[in-house]
Amino acid sequence: MQFTRTKIHDVVIIEPKVHGDHRGYFVETFRADKLESFLGFKLNFGQDNESKSSKGVLRGLHYQLPPFAQTKLVRVIQGKVLDVAVDIRKESPTFGQHVSIELSADNKKQILIPRGFAHGFVVLEDDTIFAYKVDNYYSPECDRGIAFDDDSLNIDWILKKEELKLSEKDTKQAKLNETNDLFEFGVNYYA
Repeated sequence: MQFTRTKIHDVVIIEPKVHGDHRGYFVETFRADKLESFLGFKLNFGQDNESKSSKGVLRGLHYQLPPFAQTKLVRVIQGKVLDVAVDIRKESPTFGQHVSIELSADNKKQILIPRGFAHGFVVLEDDTIFAYKVDNYYSPECDRGIAFDDDSLNIDWILKKEELKLSEKDTKQAKLNETNDLFEFGVNYYA
């Protein structure tokens, strides 16, 4: 596995080694020991989630507040998405900045999104299956979001706005500067 830090240091791209031949392929999609060695701390993934979506579905930008904040390790099993992580740690030198990467069944890339980041993705192919590990359980009371189309974030979702399919919840999210539900920079949310 290859681990690469992005322009936002705490967001990590993971590229597993694919072993293929005439029969198909084999890939290790997760190795706790290697990931934790790279990060320098332990993670405890306790739940796996999966969604299937049609082209144009946009899910996000979501996050959970402490004590149910989540680190996510995301990948695409079938299809293709543009995946986005936004730094929502106040006082962070990269506050309000984002990382976006195309994840697909073909490229097998994954992205680790730590606590303190909002996450979303837009589906670029029909019948896309998106899978992710989280290190904390879902809590409706701690569930929050940021508007996907917040101009201050300057996210290029690739598709035109009229092509997007959103939940009612995601059409009503606050802009980043309109929320107080953010993280403190420098706090260890893994303790």
